[in-house]
Amino acid sequence: MREMRRKDRAMSAEDAYSLLENAEYGVLSTVSANGMPYGVPLNYCLVDSQVYVHCAVEGHKIDNIKQNKQVSFCVVGKTKIVPNAFTTEYESTIVFGEMEEVQGEDKRLAMEELVRKYSPEFEEEGGKIIEKMADRTKVLRIRIERITGKANKK
Repeated sequence: MREMRRKDRAMSAEDAYSLLENAEYGVLSTVSANGMPYGVPLNYCLVDSQVYVHCAVEGHKIDNIKQNKQVSFCVVGKTKIVPNAFTTEYESTIVFGEMEEVQGEDKRLAMEELVRKYSPEFEEEGGKIIEKMADRTKVLRIRIERITGKANKK
């Protein structure tokens, strides 16, 4: 892995995980069999320092992951354009790791956590949807091998 160029902007691992836990969405990046990159924005949750996403049972990202499990996942927190300084204040985290499908209890727990994150006032209804959609939904997990965070704050 390449070292971060602007080490003066590196976030601590604790801050990088905090941003990862609290960001609204992230972009999953995969590579196809013919080397074409593919980035897709996704809802996600963090459980036990691992990223979980849900998706359809087939599609572009599923095809890519079948042939290459190595992925990156990026989240961006607060940003602010500073026009007179020709810069942007920002915070971001990127994780790298292997993506795999989860089943059983891990799948159910991840789906419940997604409901808690995005629809906390509808947990009961979310539980019913989880039961109804469980066979028509995949849950994927990124086992984080590396995390980096970077921020430019004034």
